[in-house]
Amino acid sequence: MEKIVVIGGGISGFAAAIESKTNDNEVIILEKENSPLKKLLITGNGKCNYFNEDFTKKHYYSSNKSFIENIITEENKTKVLNFFTSIGIIPEIKNGYYYPYSNQAITIKNALLKEAKIKGIEILLNNPVTKITKQNDKFIIKTKEKIIEANKVIISAGSKAYPKTGSDGSGYTLCEQFNHTIIKVLPALVQLKGEDSYFKNLSGIRSKVKASLLENDKIIKEEVGEVQFTNFGLSGICIFNFSGLASKGLYEKKQIKIKLNFLYNLGLTKEGEFLKFLNQQEKLLKKRAISDILDSLLNYKLTNYILKKLNINNDTLLENLSNSKRQAIAKELLEFTINIAGTNSFENAQTCEGGVSTLELNNKTLESNIVKGLYFTGEIIDIYGDCGGYNIGFAILSAILVGESIRGNHD
Repeated sequence: MEKIVVIGGGISGFAAAIESKTNDNEVIILEKENSPLKKLLITGNGKCNYFNEDFTKKHYYSSNKSFIENIITEENKTKVLNFFTSIGIIPEIKNGYYYPYSNQAITIKNALLKEAKIKGIEILLNNPVTKITKQNDKFIIKTKEKIIEANKVIISAGSKAYPKTGSDGSGYTLCEQFNHTIIKVLPALVQLKGEDSYFKNLSGIRSKVKASLLENDKIIKEEVGEVQFTNFGLSGICIFNFSGLASKGLYEKKQIKIKLNFLYNLGLTKEGEFLKFLNQQEKLLKKRAISDILDSLLNYKLTNYILKKLNINNDTLLENLSNSKRQAIAKELLEFTINIAGTNSFENAQTCEGGVSTLELNNKTLESNIVKGLYFTGEIIDIYGDCGGYNIGFAILSAILVGESIRGNHD
């Protein structure tokens, strides 16, 4: 009988254990914390958006893009959905976003724990792994309390994101013990810090925008959605989806900027369109100050900031506003530019950019190309996704691929 050891009691670790278990093997989960699945409980503010209908490669990032193309497929999408069905999760689908029908993350936690119990999977808590070696065909796993021999090992130890839940980056050390390359690990799905000093004055503003991420003045990603100004910079789903690319660019010493179009949802994308809008408002509304016009479009704090920046008095009547000033306002509203200085820390990040190099993994099984019988799942791999259920989707998919391999479903 084979013994399989899964290192890490997060969602990908549990899924890997469940998918690997057969009547002919023994599966053990080693979890360093006193409770498993801690990070799962805080996902989606406790509601747990666990999958997305738009499960496509455009929502995933890696240093090795061809690896993503190989595993993010329609066939594998079906496998992920089937897994959740198999453990009793009934979805509520909102605009393509999958939630447990109960709208509680604990529903998924309980389903995973129940399935693991039914399958006879042993869960050892408070057992951080300190060292793994391989002698002949056996892995020797040393924990705080014991030494375990195993035929196969699955490293599902998470990244550095939310270290208070147990994913403190210690798993990378285990990978390096087997000479695996770790692509630089950086915060992703996290808030961005601005270089400028005005953010405290804009803190709390939420605005629907088209946002563009620029690297050395070249647009590399665009999003439409809500952005929130904070006292240090920017937050919101758009910003989170930019943050991994921004982290990497900043690490590579590139100039990172974000441009916001506050009028995109009005169909205004060019200077001429906005100037035409102002002319229409001038004809329609008599004796209105420019601040009156802008306050109908923006948060008043943003209006005040823009007019002050352009040396325009708030009480200036629209009819008295010069064409050059109108053009200057148009530029601010259509291309409001923020220089990015950094990201918030791993403590605030939902996931990470970087991890175990996919060049060293089998692209069908996620088995190590360096050490036979060693597998990887979830965040520890150099793949991450956008907000919206994509990271849990990948965590489950990676576990399924590993499980298929261990059960002998691959050649």
